[in-house]
Amino acid sequence: MGKENATLLTELILTGLTYEPQWQIPLFLVFLVIYLLTIMGNLGLIALIWNEPQLHIPMYFFLGSLAFVDAWISSTVTPKMLVNFFAKSKMISLSECMVQFFSFAISVTTECFLLATMAYDRYVAICKPLLYPVIMSNTLCIRLLVLSFSGGLLHAIIHNALLFRLAFCNSIIVHHFYCDIMPLFKISCTDPSINFLMVFIFSGSIQVFTILTVLVSYTLVLFTILKKKSLQGIRKAFSTCGAHLLSVSLYYGPLLFMYVRPGSAQADDQDMMDSLFYTVIIPVLNPIIYSLRNKKVTDSLSKMLKRNA
Repeated sequence: MGKENATLLTELILTGLTYEPQWQIPLFLVFLVIYLLTIMGNLGLIALIWNEPQLHIPMYFFLGSLAFVDAWISSTVTPKMLVNFFAKSKMISLSECMVQFFSFAISVTTECFLLATMAYDRYVAICKPLLYPVIMSNTLCIRLLVLSFSGGLLHAIIHNALLFRLAFCNSIIVHHFYCDIMPLFKISCTDPSINFLMVFIFSGSIQVFTILTVLVSYTLVLFTILKKKSLQGIRKAFSTCGAHLLSVSLYYGPLLFMYVRPGSAQADDQDMMDSLFYTVIIPVLNPIIYSLRNKKVTDSLSKMLKRNA
């Protein structure tokens, strides 16, 4: 009977970031400003790349795609979080929860593949500059982009399909500010061992593959840079790679810690902070990182502002 009732569960409760009423308005205002900056920054970067001919090269094609995915990640998580700051009932339907996780899984996985693709692009640009236009053709760029999004979609489908085998009866309270997969496992009355195994296999494999791609690419880039005798060439190489390396470090740091910490109340709170960092903070930082550390972007932005002045 318990299991039958569990399968009839149609709503969950998201606890959100805080239980303290005095923090709701300040946090709402802070995250509202961050979300607006995220959308304006990323869509502005896409518009800049679209309108400036000098940015119509593979590096900025992938950067524009990354900006789109960052806006997508933030839009999947932040609006619901903002609503819950003032909602009397923090209920979320099970179907809405599944859709939110599905969208989140696609975007986060796609970003992993895009970061690896951007590292490969920098490897070709610096280590094989004469062959760069031939190797990084429009056809290859589109294929890499399609593969990145397809990989994200397939990964999300696998985990979402496996979520439907679970019944939730231990609790309807999800200790998080959005529907993530690990908190859902913790309230399942069905053994989630298979789900855990699939997360370990697929998420682990994707992270290992993409991180190795980044590390190998930049190791080869480093060797090539050290061989350069031109100080200007070294500075140019570091300027084009520095922003991407910073973005990769900030993104993968909390993502990796999410899957190595044992489950506990303290771990839940820490996982929530890690999630907050790569779902809310990183999407607003990336446009700033790539704009401030990239001369072509800053020059193009200055030209566009002068034209519109």
